[in-house]
Amino acid sequence: MNRKSKVIPRADHRISRKHIDTNALKVLYRLEKSGYDAYLVGGCVRDLLLHHIPKDFDVVTNASPEEVRKIFRNCRLIGRRFRLAHVFFRDGIVEVATFRAGHQDAQPQHGRSKDGMIVRDNVYGSIEEDAWRRDFTLNALYYNIKDFSIIDFTNGYQDLINKKLRVLGDPETRYREDPVRMLRAVRIAAKLDLKITPQSATPIKALAHLLKDISSSRLFDETIKLFHTGHAQPLLPLLYEHHLFGILFPTAEQLLHDSLKKQMKLFLEVTCRNTDTRIASGKSVSCAFLFGFLLWMPVEQRCLELQEEGLPPMEALQLAGREILHEQTKITALPKRFVGSIYDIWHLQYQLPRLKGKSIYRCLENPRFRAGYDLLLMRAEIDPTLEPLAQWWTHFQQAKPNERKRIIAKL
Repeated sequence: MNRKSKVIPRADHRISRKHIDTNALKVLYRLEKSGYDAYLVGGCVRDLLLHHIPKDFDVVTNASPEEVRKIFRNCRLIGRRFRLAHVFFRDGIVEVATFRAGHQDAQPQHGRSKDGMIVRDNVYGSIEEDAWRRDFTLNALYYNIKDFSIIDFTNGYQDLINKKLRVLGDPETRYREDPVRMLRAVRIAAKLDLKITPQSATPIKALAHLLKDISSSRLFDETIKLFHTGHAQPLLPLLYEHHLFGILFPTAEQLLHDSLKKQMKLFLEVTCRNTDTRIASGKSVSCAFLFGFLLWMPVEQRCLELQEEGLPPMEALQLAGREILHEQTKITALPKRFVGSIYDIWHLQYQLPRLKGKSIYRCLENPRFRAGYDLLLMRAEIDPTLEPLAQWWTHFQQAKPNERKRIIAKL
C-alpha cells in the first residue's frame, strides 16, 4: 500500500467511450456532476483493454450507498455482506459500489470468520485501499471519467500486457478470504489465455478443499460461469492441474482414476468443445445440457452396475440418475427445473436405439430430443459402435415425411 499510482493517459490506451455502455456513462457523469469521484473498474476495464465486449460495467465511487440512492431515484440498495447500489434503467442495471478498505486488522467478529473467510465487507475506504483489496492486479484498473485515463495502483496494466494473472496480496490469505477466487483464477486464465503466476498458482491445490465450505447455490452459479464463457476447453486442464475438477464433480473425478480414465477424459474434452462451439456460433446452452453431459458417464457406469445386480435397464437408469444427482446437488445446488430435463436427456440414450415406428416419433416429439441427440453424437465420437445409430438419426431428421416412412419400413 501507499505506492504511487500509475496514470495511463487516454492517448496511451484503447478504451473509447463509444465502447462503454450508455447507462454506465450516465451513472458516471451524474456522480461526477454531484461532486463525487466515479470510475469504471474491474473486468469491464480489463476486457475493454483487450478489445473484448464486457458482460457488465461496474462503477465504483467515494459516495456511500445511501448517497448514491439520493442521487438516483431509480436506485435500490442490496446486500448485507457487501452493500451495493443498483441503478435501474429500462434496458439494464448498473451496479455501483463504494470504495472498500481491507480487513487486515479486523477481528473475526468484525468481518472475518475464524478460518479467514470474509463474512462482512462494508468497511469503506479510499480508491487506493479499494484497489489493494481486489482479487487480481488486472481487475484493479480504474477508468476515470474526468479525463478518460486509467489509474493503476497494482501494476495490473503491465501484467495484462505480459499476459500474467497475479493475485493481489498473499495468495493463501486471499484464497482463504474467499475460496471462490481459486475458480475465478482458472476461469480468467482460460478466458484470456493468461498464465497464473507460480506464487498465485501454488497454494490452490492445498486449499481447493475450502470450496466445500461455499454454499452449493453459489458453487452452482460459479460452475455455470466456468463452462459457459465459451472457453471450457482450455479451462478443463487447468481444473485438473489445480485439483479443482474433483471438488466440483467428484463422481466424474472417480472415473478419471480407474480403467475408464482415457474415455472419461476424452468425453469431457468433447463436451467442452461442443459447448464452446455452440456459444461461438450464437446457439443457446443450458444448465441441463451442461450437467447432463458432464455427469453422463458416471450415470452410465452406475447404471451398468445396477443392471448386473438384476435391475431392468430403465429402472437401473432411474436409480443411477437419482444417486448421481443427489451427490452432485450436495456440491452444486441444481435447481429443480433443470433436473427433469437432465433425466430426459439421459432417458433418450436408452430410447434412441429402439428403432420402432411409434418409439421413433415419440423421441422426436420429446422437447429434449435435440440435447439427447447431441449427447448421442458425442458418445459416438469416443465409441465407434454408436456411429451407425448416430448416422441413422441424422439421416432420419433430414428426411422428408414420405422418405421417413420408407426408412421406417425397412427396419
